[in-house]
Amino acid sequence: MEINQQSLDTLCAALAHGMGIPSPEKAAPASKVLCTYLDETLRGEKADRIFLYNPDAVAQWIYEKYPQLLREVTEHTRLSLPLCTVMPSVTPVCFGTMYTGAQPEVHGITQYAKPVITIESLFDALIKAGKKPVIIAEAESSMAHIYLERAMDYFFYDTIEEVNAKAAQVILEDDYDFIAVYNGNYDAVMHRFGPESVEALSELRANAQAYALFDALIREHWKEHNVLSGFAMDHGCHQIDGNLGSHGLAMPEDLNILHRYQVYPRQG
Repeated sequence: MEINQQSLDTLCAALAHGMGIPSPEKAAPASKVLCTYLDETLRGEKADRIFLYNPDAVAQWIYEKYPQLLREVTEHTRLSLPLCTVMPSVTPVCFGTMYTGAQPEVHGITQYAKPVITIESLFDALIKAGKKPVIIAEAESSMAHIYLERAMDYFFYDTIEEVNAKAAQVILEDDYDFIAVYNGNYDAVMHRFGPESVEALSELRANAQAYALFDALIREHWKEHNVLSGFAMDHGCHQIDGNLGSHGLAMPEDLNILHRYQVYPRQG
């Protein structure tokens, strides 16, 4: 298995491009593939809504081995974006890069720790441009910690069910320009039972079903917006001794991830 060529650090600037705002100051150049897809589908217009669903630890090899479990994601997205995440391939490091566009030594998280990132992030760039971002996540997750102390809204809950219910509510209320929703269910179960365990694959299926719900709400209630939605994980995973799961190594199983994106031009 070869390692994907395009780095996760190219995503942030592409998202900024999609909304027509300046990239964060330390962000790497934007993914040309995602920018081209946005420009061609929106015919030169910009997205005024972005919805990113962030499932934790869904590896590209898992996606490719169990496509039937992620059928709703494939059916409701058009663009496949293979990416190589950053090292160490652990959650706060990778989400630090996803939303700053910077390598770990630049954004400051180089191990499994959850300090507040102080360099400019996509959330800061959105706020500067007069946009309203929001993060919805589990209370003890990395996404509930590393982007705090911004003038934006945060909703943190103890359970995945509460997170997803709030995300659905936020879509219906249509008050935010950029929504990031984190679900750590697959990662948590994968560590305990292994990436291909029945327990973990059930959570993978739950990720796809959650995304399908959000997609249905977006298509019905955001018809007047140019929308980019995405299924955008942070890193992969592999099996270790004892049938447990892990990640954090410089190996294709941990580094290769496959984001999926869909643009919906406004109707009428």
